[in-house]
Amino acid sequence: MQINKERNWESLYQANEIFWDHGEASPGLVDFLSSSNNKMPLGRALVPGCGRGHDARALAIAGWNVTGLDIAPSSIPMAQQLATDNGLDIDFLLGDFLSKKPKIQFDLIFEHTLFCAIDPNRRQDYVTATQQWLKPNGKYLAVNYIITNDDGDPPFSTSAKELDTKFQPYFDLINRWIPRSYENRTGKELMSLWSLK
Repeated sequence: MQINKERNWESLYQANEIFWDHGEASPGLVDFLSSSNNKMPLGRALVPGCGRGHDARALAIAGWNVTGLDIAPSSIPMAQQLATDNGLDIDFLLGDFLSKKPKIQFDLIFEHTLFCAIDPNRRQDYVTATQQWLKPNGKYLAVNYIITNDDGDPPFSTSAKELDTKFQPYFDLINRWIPRSYENRTGKELMSLWSLK
């Protein structure tokens, strides 16, 4: 079997085959933002791999100054329209989180299953990018899709052990829990809050 590590996300948007899009923000993020345990001060938030911007909108509604970033050109006008329709001012940018040089740094990065969607050979690039986009002591909040079998296409296998191996040299793990998820992912997601060292 030939392994296809790079998916053409733009072609899927153009064909309206965005099967990963549930039409709403990550349930784990929604719960986190509404939790009384969330003592995080508001600031600038980045959502890499933002897609149509559901998570970016949830953050903006919660009071964050949000930037969404995606590699697929067609996703940007979709996300911008949905934000405008909801009366939200969100900055959506086209670019590759792994290689784009940040012009500003952020207090928070939130990602929902982006780590599992990239070529596993570029995961160290992902960790480096996360450090570059964050301010000192910035927070990285992630919903990771924890799966063990690869079929050659995203999502690729991810484990808590791998996350710890990759991130713990540069981040302190503040908290980790199993979040509320979309129905087809119940019990298969892990949410972690990290602080950049």
